[in-house]
Amino acid sequence: MKNIYNFGNIRNIIFDLGGVILNIDYNLTANEFKNLGISNYSELYTQFNQISIFDNLEMGKISPKYFYNSIKTLAKPNITDLQIRNAWNAMLLDFPLERLVLLEKLKSNFNIFLCSNTNKIHLKHYNQTLKNTFGLNNLSSIFVKEYYSHIVGLRKPNVEIFNLILNENSLNAKETLFIDDSPQHIEGAKKAGLITYHLTKDTNIVNFFAKYF
Repeated sequence: MKNIYNFGNIRNIIFDLGGVILNIDYNLTANEFKNLGISNYSELYTQFNQISIFDNLEMGKISPKYFYNSIKTLAKPNITDLQIRNAWNAMLLDFPLERLVLLEKLKSNFNIFLCSNTNKIHLKHYNQTLKNTFGLNNLSSIFVKEYYSHIVGLRKPNVEIFNLILNENSLNAKETLFIDDSPQHIEGAKKAGLITYHLTKDTNIVNFFAKYF
């Protein structure tokens, strides 16, 4: 992969989480929800678009319990909260060690931040994965600061969440690289003036930074 980025001009890096640091498989959750009787799940939630119930969960406007109850209205009878939680978390896979090692290297040379569209259910689940796999309670020891959509009440691709990160940390957008695997989020970051890199299925952050090291 040809790397055209001049890292000499970059002082800050903002990372997406799912699909960039944490492996994600949306199809696993789609299949699990179909098993719960939601045959049209792929019309309700994708990497690129979703209905308001998912937006509201990601922005902290509704509780997990409200989310579960809303999903029950779409599913077959007698589905439990646990079944819904397990289906919703099915998409969350592993944290490859080489990516965490890379982040530890990068934080010695850059101010690194995390910006994730996520929710209380997912955050609890992947923090547990970190704990079980690496003994880490969360990602706070790696990043200068994490920006989770359900905590800050803002989500990508809206330009406001990028401006929040820039303003709170006194960052120059022209010195800040944003890496995400969703094209709509890349477009939002461009509106905030950030340098951007769209990470596709054929690439990963370890390869992207290989020439830097």
